[in-house]
Amino acid sequence: MLLIKPLFIQESNLGLRLVLGLVLVGALLLADLRYSGLATVRSGIDTLLTPIYLIADIPSAISDWQDNNILSRRSLLEDNDRLRRENLVLQGRSQQLASMQADNARLRALLNSTALLRDDVLVSEIIGVSPDPVRHQLVLDKGAEADVYLGQPLIDAQGLMGQVVEVGMTTSRVLLVTDPRHSVPVQVNRNGVRAVAEGVGSLDQMAVNHVTATTDIQAGDLLVTSGLGGRFPIGYPVAVVSAVERNPGEAFARISATPTAALDRARHVLLVFSQLPDIEPVLKPEAAPSE
Repeated sequence: MLLIKPLFIQESNLGLRLVLGLVLVGALLLADLRYSGLATVRSGIDTLLTPIYLIADIPSAISDWQDNNILSRRSLLEDNDRLRRENLVLQGRSQQLASMQADNARLRALLNSTALLRDDVLVSEIIGVSPDPVRHQLVLDKGAEADVYLGQPLIDAQGLMGQVVEVGMTTSRVLLVTDPRHSVPVQVNRNGVRAVAEGVGSLDQMAVNHVTATTDIQAGDLLVTSGLGGRFPIGYPVAVVSAVERNPGEAFARISATPTAALDRARHVLLVFSQLPDIEPVLKPEAAPSE
């Protein structure tokens, strides 16, 4: 005789277990509300679940790390670039301070007044250097579209670099103060003695010629633009006198100077828009080639 096993016994057992589970949960909830004995159990369960919480929080932590590092780094790079340009502009404006202080001391004694020198500037980037070692020239990324003009002075954070000699629509070419064809009217910042600083073909040296041996000029003197000749604004540092040689019987002293500008290191420079008449760049005549 065949025995047929009932099909709904297991389902009945599952229902009974569900009811018992709900009763147990209700009892636990009631006990938790009325008594604090389950606090320790709850704390232990939370401790056991801590690794799961940490694993579940990994995606959010990765997102926060990306926001705080990748985006912050990009923002910092942009801020650094902006601050670098602003700092260059401020340094360019403040480098006239030494000359202004010396001028003000002399003017107070004569006129009891002060002079304020202020020029507009344009930040430009050096994009090329002349491959000819004899010609000290740079190519800038600003041209006629940015109102760059012939003879416009160029400075960096330390001093005068040169002047614009060629202007294109989007680029311009600058002749450095150390080029053998370039000369700058200068004055000694200490006492106002006037002279002319000329390039000698070396990026770290200039010559101050035709200065009489009795002139009060000495090593360490700062040479600044005198404003004579109508090319460069007054007061920009040009060079520092490095050596003065006076030989008996010679009418003129031999004076060497070191340019203050970083002629071989600067990347961003300043084009100065000064209130000067529009004249052609003043260059020394180029020497005829030797036979």
